[in-house]
Order: sequence, then structure tokens, then C-alpha cells
Amino acid sequence: MSPCPKVELHLHLEGAAPPTFIRDLAKKKSVNLTGVFDRDGGYAFRDFGHFLTVYDAACSVLKTPEDYHRLTLAVLEEQAQQGVIYTEAFLSPEFCGGGDLGAWREYVAAIREAAELAFARDGTRLRGIVTAIRHLGPDAARITARCAAETAGDWVVGFGLAGDERKGRPRDYVWSFDMVREAGLSLTAHAGEWGGAASVRDALDDLGVSRIGHGVRAIEDPALVERLVREGVVLEVCPGSNIALGVYPRWKDHPIERLRAAGVPVTVSTDDPPFFKTTLTAEYAHLAETFGWEDETVRAVNQTAARAAFCDDATKTTLLSLLEPQDD
Repeated sequence: MSPCPKVELHLHLEGAAPPTFIRDLAKKKSVNLTGVFDRDGGYAFRDFGHFLTVYDAACSVLKTPEDYHRLTLAVLEEQAQQGVIYTEAFLSPEFCGGGDLGAWREYVAAIREAAELAFARDGTRLRGIVTAIRHLGPDAARITARCAAETAGDWVVGFGLAGDERKGRPRDYVWSFDMVREAGLSLTAHAGEWGGAASVRDALDDLGVSRIGHGVRAIEDPALVERLVREGVVLEVCPGSNIALGVYPRWKDHPIERLRAAGVPVTVSTDDPPFFKTTLTAEYAHLAETFGWEDETVRAVNQTAARAAFCDDATKTTLLSLLEPQDD
């Protein structure tokens, strides 16, 4: 398979932190991260619940805008190495300033400055999706929504719902989604990973999102699959994440190809790549090996991602031009 520029729509900024970055920062700040790393130096977790605990522990060393500036540079350097020309990263005011609006603005400014440096260095673009953390509840989500609405613009382009899908219901977050919709932000929500097909339907009905994070369990409901096709709902599929966390046992069991063949607009992302010991290049290599994806399929999937991106039309046009086949 020849290299193709890549567009990634589902990446948690903190979850993309290289383990060495977090370990070095913890040492510098004298933070004890016992239990976070395995004997090989990677992140260690048993299951999804434990993953969330380890994720929060790793994030505990990220305490200042400068930390996020450095993190952004490190993550985008890796993105560039993977041939990624555009990334949308999930960011949470809970981690960036504890929900304080003034602090959140400082974090956004630091991340955006780093993104501009990375673009000048490598040509990879970054935009932010502010994300409420589901298992913290609707009240915390309202604070997050206010932060999102107050910083909406050409860089903060979206709002989402992440965290433990087994906690609460999408309709508990309608107020927050209505607020950010009025502020002009595009909408996505994690669903159809742990909550089954019904959680995808609820996210569509209650939150009015145009994209679904994961969404793979929709395959269990043929009528829902037909709806996704009919309404053009884009799935941010993260196969390696689903397999690492046990949603599916093996690559050949993953439904991404069945969803794509049915006409569902699918994209490919890594979610929290160092946690799941993957890269975007590795994801496509597995898809080629398992499902026979060829260059044309990979390019089409990335074109779908570019069209579904929450950025402005001029940026989309640029991305699509970069995704056109190049003469040898």
C-alpha cells in the first residue's frame, strides 16, 4: 500500500501523550505514577474501567498551559510522522483549568500556539473539539459547554461527549448540546461502543449530532444502519481501540468493513494510540491485511473524513486537494 495523506477525527489529546513524555513530566514534578506503566514502559490497564483510571492518573501531571503546549508539540510531531495532514483533538476544560473559563482560555491559547508552530514545522493542522466527560454528570457538562461556547470560532470547532458510555443517558446532556449548537459548534458524541446500538440512536435523537464517535455497535441493528446511510451520519471508527479494550476479540470480527460496504460513511482514527499500542499507519495496515483495503479505499475513507471535518470550508478544500492522487 502506498502512503496516503491521512485525516484523523477522533483523537484525545491527553490520550495521545507518549508514555515517555508523561513519565518524564511526572519525574520533573515528583508525581508518583506507580501502576500507570507496564514493565516495558507503556501504559498498563486491565479493562475499560481501569483504562479510565490510568488515563486520569496520567493526566494528573498535566497542570499548566505550558504542559499542554509541550504536549501538543509532541503529539503533532507523531501525527506528522504518520502522514496526518489534519487532526481534530478532543479537549476537556476539566483537565485544562478545572472548568474555570479564564484558565480554559489560557490553555486554549497555549495549545493553539503550539499547533501553529507544528503547522509551520510539519504542515499538519489541528482543530479542537471541546468534550464533556459523561461520567462526571450533566452539571459538569454545563460548565464545559459554557467554556466551549465562549471559545467557539475558527479553532474550537466542535463539541462532544466522551467518557463512560454506561453512565447516564444522552438526553441528560440536551441542555449542554443546545447551548453549543446556538454558539455555532458542530456536534459529535461517543456512542455505540459500550452502550450498544440503542446508544447510537439515542445520541442521534436526543443530541442531534452529525458524527458518532465509535458507533460500531450500530451493526447489531439493520434499521439503524439504514438510518446512518440515509442521513449520512459519519462514524469515527477506532478499530485498534475497540480490539484493545475487548469490544471485539480480533480484527476479523470488527464490523468496519460491513458498515462501509452497507454505505455508512466511516472514517478511521486511533482514539488514544499509545494506550492501545497503535498508530494510524498501523490501523490502515491491519485493515489492508484483514479486509483487503487498497489505496483507493484508504483514499476514499480519508476523503470522507475531510468532508466530515468540523473546520471551515476553505480548510476542507485544501485537505481534499491534498488527498487527490498525485502523479508519480
